[in-house]
Amino acid sequence: MKNIVIDQEVIDLFPEIQLSVLTLNNIDNKVDEKDDPYFQKLLDDGSTEAKKFITEEDFKENEVVDQWREAFRKFKTKKGARSSIEALLKRVNQEKSFSPISPLVDIYNSVSLSFGVPCGGEDLDKVQGDLHLGVAKGGEDFYPLGAEESSPALEGEVIYYDDAGAICRCFNWREAKRTMLTEDTHNAVLVVESINNEQAERSAEAIEKLKSLSSKYFDVEGDKYTLNKQNSSEEIY
Repeated sequence: MKNIVIDQEVIDLFPEIQLSVLTLNNIDNKVDEKDDPYFQKLLDDGSTEAKKFITEEDFKENEVVDQWREAFRKFKTKKGARSSIEALLKRVNQEKSFSPISPLVDIYNSVSLSFGVPCGGEDLDKVQGDLHLGVAKGGEDFYPLGAEESSPALEGEVIYYDDAGAICRCFNWREAKRTMLTEDTHNAVLVVESINNEQAERSAEAIEKLKSLSSKYFDVEGDKYTLNKQNSSEEIY
């Protein structure tokens, strides 16, 4: 049994926080190059939709970017850490295109772009114990992709973590290699983040789209969950 949990310390920081969660079981996430045109179109369409969130000439003044930068000021962060949705919108603002990576990543990136919300995913079989969104005590082991040494979480940093250490730092700014989605992933958890009520409405739409696209491609029925102040824990696996 595995649960996903929002710790009270995060709720205290963000009383309107909502995690929209989708779990997928028994999927085949292997890359099939014949599907590249399908995923390229998803990403291109998402990039087009994302332009509605970029209305200000000064990039940092755009509402989605500003809200998440303000959120990151409420806890300890590594210098230069930015929300994943800011990173995606920045590429769109710079007129840079996206290329297919893997089915699950392409699906959640396209949804993230379309709805202006941060999305991420983990391999459930590699999560040890419960999956928490909490505040780091400091020193939690964290190995990003390509790293040979741990880059541990900072005290006071908002992180996803399990019994073995940090999984994502600064919400889902940077992900650990240990639990990342790969072609060998068969059971996955996908999370859409929001920290105010307006974002939560878009997140609710985003998780529906995420479920629809995932169910269609993988031919499985995913399970949805909503975590917030009133419901901070759900059994997902």
